[in-house]
Amino acid sequence: MKRTTLSVLRVRTLVGDRTRGHLLAGYTVILCALGRSGVVQVKREGDGGSPRGAFRLRGGAYRPDHLRVRPRTALPLRATQRGDGWCDDPRDRRYNRPVRLPLPGVSAEEMWRQDGLYDFVIDLDCNRGPIRPGRGSAIFMHVARPGYQPTEGCVALARTDLARLLRRLGPRTVLTIT
Repeated sequence: MKRTTLSVLRVRTLVGDRTRGHLLAGYTVILCALGRSGVVQVKREGDGGSPRGAFRLRGGAYRPDHLRVRPRTALPLRATQRGDGWCDDPRDRRYNRPVRLPLPGVSAEEMWRQDGLYDFVIDLDCNRGPIRPGRGSAIFMHVARPGYQPTEGCVALARTDLARLLRRLGPRTVLTIT
């Protein structure tokens, strides 16, 4: 039986541009966007850095009204719904966790986005166990903006690249960012 699930993905910063990198998936090299501050050793909320380290892929979500079919993947995947959010407020007990919106007086990322960035979104195991307030939240792999503009700290790929890559990902896949 042919092994189709990748065990490791590697992200390396491009020489001369800290906001872009290459994601190495087996023998495939995929251009990606990184945080506006490049790769950081110690992640802080709002620093714009993509965290250095190895991260398990915890699962993800997809935007069902923007896709014809549910993406094929071995990762746990659920359909995003209106009102889905992700708490990015270090003062809140739900920090770096999925939440239902609205949350009056609490800062949260909206997961049901109109710009398509979260049509596919994978939760990277960054600051997830134990969760430490202020050490970064909502660190995902998601769809890149046009021209691979920098992210707020995530790893972003072209929509078609991410859709193809999803087929090769599973719960044992680890993403390393160096």
